[in-house]
Amino acid sequence: MNQKANNYFHEYASASTVIKRKNFQSAKGSYPFIKRGLDMCLSLFGLIIASPVMLLFALLIKIESKGPAFFKQERVGLNGKYFTIIKLRSMTMDAEKNGAQWAQKNDPRVTKIGKFIRKTRIDELPQLYNVLAGDMSIIGPRPERPIFTAQFNKDIPGFVERLSIKPGLTGWAQINGGYDITPEEKLNHDMYYIRNKSLKLDMKIILKTIVICFTGNGAR
Repeated sequence: MNQKANNYFHEYASASTVIKRKNFQSAKGSYPFIKRGLDMCLSLFGLIIASPVMLLFALLIKIESKGPAFFKQERVGLNGKYFTIIKLRSMTMDAEKNGAQWAQKNDPRVTKIGKFIRKTRIDELPQLYNVLAGDMSIIGPRPERPIFTAQFNKDIPGFVERLSIKPGLTGWAQINGGYDITPEEKLNHDMYYIRNKSLKLDMKIILKTIVICFTGNGAR
């Protein structure tokens, strides 16, 4: 391992330790229980309704490019716990031949089918399994990869505060910027949600997300 890689390894390992050792306050009251109940009902219902759609686009992905239609990736969840996320593949198989890269608007690595499923968020539908399993919620900060979480927390102190609640399938940051915002702006949106989370705000986010899914208009 060269010196540059060795330095980065130690920086990443150090930041990862901070993430895992961070103590967060648990949400109190009935809201967490009601939200979990809604998560289970909505994810189960969503899987039943969305299964044909996922199968259709899985087939289209296979036809357009080589490689699996679905892909799994490690992400950081509640209190720094790592879990495996499931998505429909929207990028080419060699998308990270030059190393891990944060997704951007008009990302050249995205396939033709990928552009559509990302715009309409169809690529995120398999994560309903993650919601049902309890690793994610319908609403919450989007889960980042460990390497980016560590990097962003180093550059933006407090970035790991997003881990005080479960990550979500969609969230306040996604309907207010998505790929068009910086990690710092994403943190600000996520912290707004964390400080103001309520069933009313959750419903607002869900309704806005539905509009985006059906029209393709709005932030991702």
